[in-house]
Amino acid sequence: MNLFEQAAQEELKKQAPLAVRMRPRTLEEFVGQEKVVGPGTLLRRAIENDTLSSLILWGPPGSGKTTLAYIIANMTKAHFEALHAVLDGITDIRRVVEKAKERRIYLRQKTVVFVDEIHRWAKNIQDALLPCVEEGVITLIGATIENPMFTVNPALRSRSQIFRLDPLREEDILKLLRRALEDKERGLADLNVEAEEEALKHLARVAGGDARIALNALEFAALTTPPSPDGKRYISLAVAEEAVQTRPILYDRDGDQHYDIVSAWIKSIRGSDPDAAIYWLARMIYAGEDPLFLARRLMIHAAEDIGLADPQALVVATAAAQAIERVGLPEGRLILAEATLYLALAPKSNSVYKAIDSALEEVQKGENASVPLHLRDASYPGAKALGHGKGYKYPHNFPGGWVEQRYLPPSLEGKGFYHPSPYGKERDLVRAWQERCGKKPS
Repeated sequence: MNLFEQAAQEELKKQAPLAVRMRPRTLEEFVGQEKVVGPGTLLRRAIENDTLSSLILWGPPGSGKTTLAYIIANMTKAHFEALHAVLDGITDIRRVVEKAKERRIYLRQKTVVFVDEIHRWAKNIQDALLPCVEEGVITLIGATIENPMFTVNPALRSRSQIFRLDPLREEDILKLLRRALEDKERGLADLNVEAEEEALKHLARVAGGDARIALNALEFAALTTPPSPDGKRYISLAVAEEAVQTRPILYDRDGDQHYDIVSAWIKSIRGSDPDAAIYWLARMIYAGEDPLFLARRLMIHAAEDIGLADPQALVVATAAAQAIERVGLPEGRLILAEATLYLALAPKSNSVYKAIDSALEEVQKGENASVPLHLRDASYPGAKALGHGKGYKYPHNFPGGWVEQRYLPPSLEGKGFYHPSPYGKERDLVRAWQERCGKKPS
């Protein structure tokens, strides 16, 4: 690199966003993730002793994955290479691996390769890393926001330790914001910024655990606030709110967040918590989830977790699905919300779910029990000669429309599949059935 290139690079660093400029350079500067890199942890000891093995850093945006990789780069004696799965491919991997082999032979130096957003590489590209990771030619550090159990090849995953990073806490982000205000070299101290405590807390809160959102919002607020007569730039709560009017929601319709939030939504309905159920629904609608997918999930849930406790729940869910097809969004949000709240408030019973699965389990045992003769079809010529329908009692010919009769094969007689709950409409249905038939459910 010549002097002109070096000067240009230094200028680019100065013009980088605040979140990039303020990226911690040492473990002492690193904020949060104490369970992963706190004093005495396995990963911290490995970094400090330069005995790192291949690893995958899994966590949401802004949680410190890339920062941690570059801290390792500053602390290791190994050569450090950085690749980005969006920009680099097989050709870049081959180049890095060949150089790593040369370095290993001629300089006795290890190579650490950092791959940002490794989940974006197709499986065949990930496979190109496998031999050199297995042979120790490179030490891999992969960073991903997606669950590596689904997005990283099993063979590559088995040769790497997985460390999960959590969203940063509000107090962690507050610490980073204050550090940025005080830092003269990389931060905002030269702008003479004074921020209200409530403004900083607001930025930390709405960032949702993503330090980049908070830091870049702080910089935006500082740069767009004119200095007062005393030379200071005052950032009030109102200014902070304006700086982050709309925050992107972490949600991938094909990834981990999709499944986690859908799970939280369904479990909130099942747990009869309307506030939580409507919140998770709002998260998915805001993030652009397919409304027809949400409607299908409501229909399934109505049968699985409410069932006969309130048969009307399935009617409501089905009507919502049909209405969504006709109306769409944004008005359809009202339809999904009504169905979600109805299902959350409805009494719960999983007797339908348990009954059909219990019966299917019996069927899968393979006994293939014969249909009793009196229940067999007797509508075609010759059926009666075979004994089909003989002895069948037509219930409508008896008082109350019910008569004692065997309907299960003899081998299953007395076997109970349906176990009703004592809740809601199901309780009334069972009581009426008991009165009519003089029976008790199994």
